[in-house]
Amino acid sequence: MTSVLFRNGSLLDPTQAELLSGHEVLVEDGLIKEVSDQPIISSSARVIDLKGRTLMPGLIDLHVHVIAVEFNLPRVATLPNVLVTLRAVPLMRATLRRGFTTIRDAGGAGYPFKQAVEAGLAEGPRMFVSGRALSQTGGHSDMRARTDYMPPDAPCGCCVRVGALGRVADGVDEVRRAVREELQMGADQIKIMASGGVASPTDPVGAWGYSEDEIRAIVAEARGRQTYVLAHAYTPEAISRAVRCGVRTIEHGNLIDESTARLIVEHDAFVVPTLVTYEALASVGGKYGLPEASLAKVADVHQAGLRSLEIMKRAGVKMGFGTDLLGEAQHMQSDEFRLRAEVLSPAEAIASATLVGAEVLGMTDKLGRIMPGAFADVLVVDGNPLKSVDCLLGQGEHIPFVMKGGHVHFDELERA
Repeated sequence: MTSVLFRNGSLLDPTQAELLSGHEVLVEDGLIKEVSDQPIISSSARVIDLKGRTLMPGLIDLHVHVIAVEFNLPRVATLPNVLVTLRAVPLMRATLRRGFTTIRDAGGAGYPFKQAVEAGLAEGPRMFVSGRALSQTGGHSDMRARTDYMPPDAPCGCCVRVGALGRVADGVDEVRRAVREELQMGADQIKIMASGGVASPTDPVGAWGYSEDEIRAIVAEARGRQTYVLAHAYTPEAISRAVRCGVRTIEHGNLIDESTARLIVEHDAFVVPTLVTYEALASVGGKYGLPEASLAKVADVHQAGLRSLEIMKRAGVKMGFGTDLLGEAQHMQSDEFRLRAEVLSPAEAIASATLVGAEVLGMTDKLGRIMPGAFADVLVVDGNPLKSVDCLLGQGEHIPFVMKGGHVHFDELERA
């Protein structure tokens, strides 16, 4: 693997309030070998003169759905497996082009997607996959219309439709088995539905998800495999139940209140807000096939998003960066920075997509920083993201260079 020496740039360390000028960075064998404010000597490295640009760690999106190739998720679940897979591949590449070198798929993508990226068959971010999200009957991953029912001869729980974001499992014994099956099939962590949602047809946003006994059983099974549970949840009641039962990260959390935010801090849990998805759902969801029943529920959570950030910031909640975008709206991924900047400082928004993301994934000192021993996930950026997040927006127009694990995926420095 090629060695690369970056010089004549400014280093963005998310633990520091300002850019660090005059730093050089050496990459060898896919890792950060050396970081120094003095000249680094290497006889074999390709030298890249940054010409004053910013060098920063690759970004982490903790809430992605790789196989959500359309807004209409019930329809996606019925599409041919090959079609869903092939439509997902360019979405993965576009995510990497925007500077997101690591993603956590929050339901849908299984181990084969991760395997394809690692083997070089598809170009995309480093993936932490959740397999299929677990939902109770009538919950957020139950995509059946009200006229449908679960027939006795339905396919077994371990049968896979690539376009299915989730699976239905009820009762303590059944959810234990479902967790074990998802882990056996390669899930890195387990996703559950702990409240109702927008994209599903029959559950109100305020509906509770699994019973506390079921959640505790799921958490126990995940912990037994040295991993954790993330939970889709909107309301204070749903969030509190999940956190008390041992859930590690709450997804969305739009309707959170002050006392629930404090409870999250007490339990050392995380929240992954996904503000941009509600902007997308409200603006173009109908155009791209989001069902009427789902459109009617968007307003319940859309306006509450920024207020939830204010509440969590005051309480000191650790917030990861997530987007949860569907189909054609996935190009809006970086707009999450723009929305967060209405409440958070640029440094706080960047920390959510670097330091906090790495902590959630159990990859502190490996992801989220440019430091010796970390994976060489490196972006070259035109501008200072600590002054304005605008240089991180769009489709990578201000990010002429993207490296993941020491491999250069995009290099437009000569033209930039």
